Amino acid sequence: MTIACATLLSDASRRASETAVLLARRMGVSLCLVHVLPGNAVRTLGQPIWEATQAALLEEGRRLEELGGVTVERVLLMGEPERALAELVAKRGLQAVVAAAPRKDTPFMGLGGTLDRMAQALEVPLLVVRDGTALEAWARGERSLRVMLGVDRSRPFEVARDWVKGLARFGPLDVLGGRVFWVSEEAERLGLVHPHSYKDVSDELREALMREVSMQLEPLRMEGVTVRVRLEPGLGRIADHLVAMASDEQVDLLVVGTHHRKALARLWSVSHHARRLATMSVVSVPVAAPELGQEEELPRVRSVLATTDFLAAGDRAIAYAFALTPPGGTVHLLHVAPARATPEQLQEARRQLELRVPRAEKAGTHRVELSVLTGDDVAGVITQAAERHCVDLLCLGTHGRGGVSRVVLGSVAQQVMARSDRPTVTVRMPRA
Repeated sequence: MTIACATLLSDASRRASETAVLLARRMGVSLCLVHVLPGNAVRTLGQPIWEATQAALLEEGRRLEELGGVTVERVLLMGEPERALAELVAKRGLQAVVAAAPRKDTPFMGLGGTLDRMAQALEVPLLVVRDGTALEAWARGERSLRVMLGVDRSRPFEVARDWVKGLARFGPLDVLGGRVFWVSEEAERLGLVHPHSYKDVSDELREALMREVSMQLEPLRMEGVTVRVRLEPGLGRIADHLVAMASDEQVDLLVVGTHHRKALARLWSVSHHARRLATMSVVSVPVAAPELGQEEELPRVRSVLATTDFLAAGDRAIAYAFALTPPGGTVHLLHVAPARATPEQLQEARRQLELRVPRAEKAGTHRVELSVLTGDDVAGVITQAAERHCVDLLCLGTHGRGGVSRVVLGSVAQQVMARSDRPTVTVRMPRA
């Protein structure tokens, strides 16, 4: 394995190169030191500029080898920096790229600059080094590394989390999961009372989000890693709140996933603004990283939500829910009653749910939770309940209607699958 360090042969780049070589030594890999000369510079100044740069790169490589005690390959390229580096990474199968952050006096804080374009072109994690002191101390085994991981409910978060888990193999980490959320949006998703303002966070909402984030960070709970969570209600651009939280927590490294958004979509890109605004080092992990050898966390089923309308298909879904949930897991059984259901009807519905718990479960193989909720939008109630309970899987019965009856009556299972991004198992009755 090899990691690359893009250098401008400037003072800031030399400092970042020192961080890169110490990290390479800690990880037991070699370092590829890369400098890209613009094509117009070579065409204008000719062979002398190429030879002078090559000599400087050779000398810088020697210095780093003495400092880190690892092999440093020197590569001099010509062309557009982001394109030449991306082609080298793809050709050599390099695992990550390290680069220095733009200077503080860079116009527009580096917006549209070389580093910005490089981040868009690369399909491997990019470490932007600002102050490498903490990273170097961690690489020398002198202290834990304080890492903040930006948490949301997206695929980029998952690959960023898996990257942090891989980093934990090389030294102790203190990980903070930072979740910035819009209160109204989350209250709607979870089916809770709408707040009066963007800072009005109810205890129920905070508890539900804390439970959700804790489950998302569960793969990081391993030897040598401490994990804690911080929630922050936000308004406007998520990246601004996330960077402020990272500064307040005085973390050494901010880790975010990236979609590689382009054009106007970059205005909402967390990774794009975090690289520019953060006062600490930042790693952006693209969603392509797993396909390029990044270890990916396998999903775990710990809780399943099964719904029933007390008909055969719904009851069959309950049986499958228990079968799919591993011992020690939780099965949530849910029935949605009409909005105008009487207390007596709700009490009877709960009794019917209790009757549908398999006899074998009396031994306590699974934890069982029963819920009877009301609402005329059955699919919406189910989806919100799944979010509140943070279930790993939904198990729904379906009557298998087709043709005109499906169009007229609709399908609750179909509506739930359209609204929820959680994996769903649909259970149909065998043909008569």
